[in-house]
Amino acid sequence: MNTAEMTAKIAAGKGFIAALDQSGGSTPKALTGYGIAEGSWSNDEEMYALIHEMRSRIITAPSFTGDKVIGAILFERTMDGTVAGKSAPAALIDRGIVPFIKVDKGLEAEANGVQLLKPIPGLDSLLARSKALGVFGTKERSVINLANREGIAAIVAQQFEIGAQVIAGGLMPILEPELNIKSPERAEAEVILRDELLKALDALTGDDKVMLKLSLPEQPGLYDPLVDHPRVLRVVALSGGYSRGEACAELAKNRGVIASFSRALLSDLRRQMSDAEFDAALSAAIDEIYAASVDKVAQPVAA
Repeated sequence: MNTAEMTAKIAAGKGFIAALDQSGGSTPKALTGYGIAEGSWSNDEEMYALIHEMRSRIITAPSFTGDKVIGAILFERTMDGTVAGKSAPAALIDRGIVPFIKVDKGLEAEANGVQLLKPIPGLDSLLARSKALGVFGTKERSVINLANREGIAAIVAQQFEIGAQVIAGGLMPILEPELNIKSPERAEAEVILRDELLKALDALTGDDKVMLKLSLPEQPGLYDPLVDHPRVLRVVALSGGYSRGEACAELAKNRGVIASFSRALLSDLRRQMSDAEFDAALSAAIDEIYAASVDKVAQPVAA
């Protein structure tokens, strides 16, 4: 796939984006969920080797193809590693899946109800290296906890500033101002976020476009103006603490929004499974998330 083909697939392709980008802080939890007890590794290198083994198993599984998974977000170490003897981005592209890279370096302490991104040193060189490996876009996550207009405006401004740097580097930014679904001011914060995003989108110049990765809104359809905005290539949703069933039920209520799930995609996978069992579990998760993303139907959530 060349850049034009990737752009077309992400803009209009039927499917969803897999988030395989757990980084240092979230890797132990991801490994525990995969059936590898904390303490099974003695240093970071061993820990990252284990998570790379898990991601390689996912990427090479028979059910993990571009038919239903149109994109995948990688951690930098995964991007720099190999999968089936190829670079991880090349392995994804061979399966018809558009590669993205997580570029953020974590969050600042909360101020004005939000957590801004920490500085991202060396971003330009990372963008150049990623592009050379065939990566299509980036993702950077910040967090909104309260309906503080000043804080949310600062989050949006920072996301679009980094997005402009990504666009200048020749890649497509996924801006991720995650809104904490447990916020006591969630509904009000979602309206403020939508309005701030619309203002920033209206201010874009030239042919610039971005993608948005958002928490599923309390009010279905709240983000329709973002889905329809000519400066938005695609709106994707994180699972944000919901189970897969809950996340799919909420996703199915929102027109034009597709999944970009991490834990909700991987929650049933275990290292101890045979390859056939592993692929069956992955296939079932892919089918469920695809149905909620594309067909806008979800399985009933168990009581």
